Amino acid sequence: MMVQRTETFSYLPPMTRDQLAAQVAYALRNGWIPAVEYTRQPGPDIRLWDLWKLPFFDVASPEPVLQEADACHQAHPDAYVRIVAFDPAAQIQRLSVVAYRPGEVT
Repeated sequence: MMVQRTETFSYLPPMTRDQLAAQVAYALRNGWIPAVEYTRQPGPDIRLWDLWKLPFFDVASPEPVLQEADACHQAHPDAYVRIVAFDPAAQIQRLSVVAYRPGEVT
């Protein structure tokens, strides 16, 4: 089975929950706004993924973000689920990491 490469971290083994939490904590420390997105067909020509609920404007810890990534994966087990973080000052995406791939167990 071929693994779809979706971002830099996809060349490494899948991240553990603690590693994902560390990525979200890094984003929060930098004042970035995390969000959860999903898609069934990632690729270099697919830049826009579907947003899962609203971005997390007022969270203080990674746990609510990880819980929503879990919920998104349970609702869409055949989709890729990623955690992104946006820099409100620069108005750009600063972080993107795939939390789940199709068929992975939550």
